[in-house]
Amino acid sequence: MAGGITFTAVDSTKLATAEIFGKTIAELGASDPTIVCLSPDLATSTKMRDFFEKFPDRFFNVGIAEQNMIGIASGMARAGLMPFASCFSVFASLRALDQIHTDVCYQNANVKIIATHGGTSFGQAGSTHHAIEDLGVVRTMVNLTVICPADGLETANAVKAAAAINGPFYIRINRGFDNVVYNTPDYGFEVGRAVEMNPGTDVTIIACGSCVYQSMQAASILDHDHKLKARVLNMHTLKPIDREAILQAVMDTRKIVTVEDHTVIGGLGSAVAEVIVEGGKSCILRKLGIPDKWSPIGLHEDLMAHHQIDAEGIVKNVLDVMKMDAEKDEDWGDEV
Repeated sequence: MAGGITFTAVDSTKLATAEIFGKTIAELGASDPTIVCLSPDLATSTKMRDFFEKFPDRFFNVGIAEQNMIGIASGMARAGLMPFASCFSVFASLRALDQIHTDVCYQNANVKIIATHGGTSFGQAGSTHHAIEDLGVVRTMVNLTVICPADGLETANAVKAAAAINGPFYIRINRGFDNVVYNTPDYGFEVGRAVEMNPGTDVTIIACGSCVYQSMQAASILDHDHKLKARVLNMHTLKPIDREAILQAVMDTRKIVTVEDHTVIGGLGSAVAEVIVEGGKSCILRKLGIPDKWSPIGLHEDLMAHHQIDAEGIVKNVLDVMKMDAEKDEDWGDEV
């Protein structure tokens, strides 16, 4: 595999997350000739043009045919190649789901799906392009690792990890210029392990993707204005999820708020709830995300505010949760 990425943290503030993906995969391709890239006529939108320009004989434009793209990628993987197939999240997860299920996951094929324009990040494109169900769908697929990076540098780490680990990956990134969460790629990224962004004992905020930055901002406001110490966990890997970090948060804070640019059904909040229920310890859990309805159409930042998954909305909900009693006593003996 290639060494460190050649762009700097300063450069990353000027690059869209998808652009960092494009540069990363081009650098990985320089050291691994088995890497190939596929696109359903979206090389410019998904920022795979860097790879195409460097390795035109290893880039395949299949046309507007996402289902075919995944099937072809599976065949390439079975032939010993490492295909990176990229398209919009909503089409990767819904239109091509049968191929992901049968051609990729059933065969445990070494296909890496880079799903762009995740959540409501392409908000002005309307409901057909809002990927608000994808995480709930793909995390049920056997053998599939599911990652939702917080920013560009974390995307680079996720792509490099996917290239180093055999098996199918679904990496969900946003459309545009994400807020910078990390100023260095060397913060300890590991598949399946949450990153503690902020220590705290009053409440735990568990977030993924674009909501990690908003959660960090919320934690700062809660500390400064309300003297509340909020633990913030970047749960970049939804599958396999970090059970240990979740259960430790339950033990330490008893109040959990999950935040995601995704429907509240089936995504990060549901995954966290499953872990809590199986852990046998009671706590207060509030899931923030898109309610069970279509999102309005608009700019991403406006939609995040509308759905209360921006910093202000997170603060409001945390303050509501803090008014609730987790349990009258501190004795865990009455629980599993």
